[in-house]
Amino acid sequence: MQKNKAKIAVLVSGGGTNLQALIDAQGSVIQSGEIALVISSQPGAFALERAKKANIPTAVACKKELGSQTAFEETIKRLLKEYDIDLIILAGFLSILSENFTKDYPRRIINVHPALIPSFCGKGYYGLRVHEAALSYGVKVTGATVHFVNEVPDGGEILLQKAVDILPDDTPETLQKRVMREAEWVLLPQAAELVSKEIIK
Repeated sequence: MQKNKAKIAVLVSGGGTNLQALIDAQGSVIQSGEIALVISSQPGAFALERAKKANIPTAVACKKELGSQTAFEETIKRLLKEYDIDLIILAGFLSILSENFTKDYPRRIINVHPALIPSFCGKGYYGLRVHEAALSYGVKVTGATVHFVNEVPDGGEILLQKAVDILPDDTPETLQKRVMREAEWVLLPQAAELVSKEIIK
């Protein structure tokens, strides 16, 4: 039996701007999937408010409270099973998932990274650090990449990329905002649709 829509879980840690881009794209860009659950690694994340406002079920899995990586990942797995999730989207999710977790979801976890992989990626490259590195290196073009997640941080197969020009007076903050607006918020819904479409085929 063909599924009507792939069920998507979005994993977040902070403000949830990428989550908002996904919520806003539901029904337009994203037609083959729907967000069925938002899981935050931080109890107070504003992303949870965004989900509630959109009537999407939420849950919290906080590693510090759960005490270990194993307990943290088992909690997430239990939630994914409970909500019958097909696709996991990491949207500003700041916890690295172990191989123990990623191997159970081959080609079912996608992440957006605020640079053109293989530049400025891997362990330690997240948030503003990525944009600081791009600026201090002096590259003229940066962008965002959506990729499948495997056991290597930022090491999975690339799905989509979009370039963004660096302007002469850019700061890490202005660059971060422009990469989000011009690349991350555009690519993430497109990738969600691509993978959801594959899943329900």
